[in-house]
Amino acid sequence: MRADEGTTTGRAATPGASGYELRGDVPASPAGSVGRGRLAAVSDLHIRYPENRKITDALRAEDPHDWLLVAGDVAERADDVEWALGTLAERFAKVVWVPGNHELWTVNDDPVRLRGEERYRHLVEICRGLGVVTPEDDYPLFEGAGGPAIIAPLFTLYDYTFRPAGTHTTAEALARAEKAGVVCTDEFMLHPDPHPGRDAWCRERLRYTERRLDALPPDLPTVLVNHHPLVRRPTDVLRYPEFALWCGTEATADWPRRYRAASVVYGHLHIPRLLWHDGVPHQEVSLGYPREWRQRPHAVPGRPVQILPAPQAPAE
Repeated sequence: MRADEGTTTGRAATPGASGYELRGDVPASPAGSVGRGRLAAVSDLHIRYPENRKITDALRAEDPHDWLLVAGDVAERADDVEWALGTLAERFAKVVWVPGNHELWTVNDDPVRLRGEERYRHLVEICRGLGVVTPEDDYPLFEGAGGPAIIAPLFTLYDYTFRPAGTHTTAEALARAEKAGVVCTDEFMLHPDPHPGRDAWCRERLRYTERRLDALPPDLPTVLVNHHPLVRRPTDVLRYPEFALWCGTEATADWPRRYRAASVVYGHLHIPRLLWHDGVPHQEVSLGYPREWRQRPHAVPGRPVQILPAPQAPAE
């Protein structure tokens, strides 16, 4: 989601939850898969738009051993999420999904009326039924081209620490955003039940995820996949800087180096690009809304971005 779509004026707040067992084992890859296939990624498919649904339906693996990372914002309705991920799971050797903010919305036209943690758990169970890996499952080991690497799907949300310059508290930051007329629709549609707020849900997710990442083998690199960027720098180019409040948390700033990331994959901003930060490639892999991808004349809409083999670091 960008600041210029899916935003409104005014604020809302509600409660949230957590609760999955730690599952940190790294399973072995199937026999014969070593060195075969690539790791690719896409995000923000937003299939409620007919044009985007058509693009999603046309996605195919270039090699039968390719894996696909889906970095959130597939759709708002649970049945649309199931259709899209099920379709992709039939075409790629493995699909890994992380939730975006849109999947967590409780929208009026979705028969699934669950909110917050219960909604997230429901989506996880849908994915497990499809064979799609989620942030609650064992982190798989990719041994195709550019591997081996542990694929770590993350779900961290945000805690309002990407604050506008000159603000020092969440209240100040939200007041500044409201005055600027930039308030994310999450404030009305993304319910954090049973937590007291989205920032509290974020803190719980951070604790849970750090425990899992800390338990990984220290001799293997990772690919960190999250809907929101893990560092603040990608938000520097936002048209509305106040929207950064809903784009991540300062608590993950050291994760790419701390957890040996060969690459970081994210979406949410609808600004697809490769950014090198502290020696690590960060790849924004959004399709985005039709009016956005139509303005990229040299890009193939929805074409998955290659993550591994990783891009070469720029010469210093």
